[in-house]
Amino acid sequence: MPAEEPRAPVLVELFTSEGCSSCPPADALLEKLDRLQPIPEARVIVLSEHVDYWDHLGWKDPYSSAVSTARQEGYARRFSGSGPYTPEMVVDGAAEFVGSDAGAAASAIRSAAKQPKVAVRLIPAAGGARLEVDPLPGGKRTKSAVYVAVALDSGTSSVLAGENGGRTLHHVAIVRQLREVGTISARAGFTGEIAAAPGSRVVAFVQETGNGRIQGAALLPVPK
Repeated sequence: MPAEEPRAPVLVELFTSEGCSSCPPADALLEKLDRLQPIPEARVIVLSEHVDYWDHLGWKDPYSSAVSTARQEGYARRFSGSGPYTPEMVVDGAAEFVGSDAGAAASAIRSAAKQPKVAVRLIPAAGGARLEVDPLPGGKRTKSAVYVAVALDSGTSSVLAGENGGRTLHHVAIVRQLREVGTISARAGFTGEIAAAPGSRVVAFVQETGNGRIQGAALLPVPK
């Protein structure tokens, strides 16, 4: 039998908030994509990025971050929409839509899986991971940014107030740190050491400048 084609890594980011009553269905879709991997040609790598602009409306999301809000604002400028909103799903930096739209998610993931990818490798190491990223394909004259996210594998909250007051919400791949760690070009790749606590996930990805297309990604769960 011929060997199976490897699944192409596709990064799916969900901008969400526990203060938003429209977000739980999107959180559930993200978890389904993570758990079931329903697109045969794609290895879906998910990130739950909790924004902080809902925090003054009755419930302060314990996972919210100004970094997530700033990243979403960057996408809003890139996509020229009406501004940040929740829930918003962004697939490989190339498509955005309402985060609970399963059909749009499947279509965008299939499209992203067809794009060429830069090789990104996360190798288990003491205290976290070693990151190796290949150079950009020959002919590329620009640089791309290398990002690392460290995320909680999962989390559950009992929401006491706000639009989701009285509900218990569950999330996966909750971003706690997200930072640019370097750049790559056609002449140079990137290597580095990533610190991460047991029970977390490390996600590394390459992105065109200006919140552009994701050119490659990798995931490494850090064992407890």
